[in-house]
Amino acid sequence: MIPPSSLAGYAAQGIGYGFAAAAQPGAFQTFVISQTLTNGWRRTLPAALAPLISDGPIVVLMVVILSRLPEWGRTLLTVGGGLFILYLARGAYVAWRRLDEGTIAVAGTGSDSLVKAAMMNLLSPGPYLFWGLVAGPVLVRAWSQNPASGVAFLVGFYMAMIVTLAGLILLFGAARQIGPRVTRAMLGISAIVLAGFGVVQLWLGISRWLSRG
Repeated sequence: MIPPSSLAGYAAQGIGYGFAAAAQPGAFQTFVISQTLTNGWRRTLPAALAPLISDGPIVVLMVVILSRLPEWGRTLLTVGGGLFILYLARGAYVAWRRLDEGTIAVAGTGSDSLVKAAMMNLLSPGPYLFWGLVAGPVLVRAWSQNPASGVAFLVGFYMAMIVTLAGLILLFGAARQIGPRVTRAMLGISAIVLAGFGVVQLWLGISRWLSRG
C-alpha cells in the first residue's frame, strides 16, 4: 500500500481528484458535451486542455488570496459566471435550432472551443470551491512537506483530468455519429442543463447580494 504522505501517494491522490473533478456533472462538462455535439470531437478535443490555461490563476487565488476576498467580490464572481453560462446556453440553443434532420452544422474551431472552455472554467464557481475546499489543502500540505510532492499531486491531477475530459469528448463524438435525431436531442438537453446551471448560479449571486442589504 502506498503511504498517502509519500510522493507516489500524493500523485495517486492527484489522479483520483483529477478524475473526480472531470467526471462529475457540472456546467463545464455540459458545455464540453454541447460543443462536441455541435462541432464534432476533432474541433472540441482541444477544450480538454482548458483547465491547464484557466486553473493557474484559480489555484493561486484559492490557496493564497481568496480567503481575504470580501463577500461582495465572491458575489460578483457568482453573478458574472451565471451570466456567462446563460450566454453559452443560448449558443447551444441556437445550434439546436439550426440543426437539420439531414445535416450537422459545424461551426467554430479548436482554438475557439479552447478559449470558450477556459472562460467557462474561470467564471464557474466549481473550480474555486474545489480548490478552496478539497484540492487546495492537499496541495498546501504536500508542498509544505516537499515541493516535489506538490508537483506530483498537480501532475497526477491534470493528467487524469485531461485524459478523462478527452474520453468524454470522444464518447459523445461517437454518439454524434449515430444520427442527427440523437444529436439534436442531446444538444437540446445540454442547452437546457446549461441554462439551469446559469439560472441557479445567477440566483445564488443575486440572493447573496440582496441578503447583504
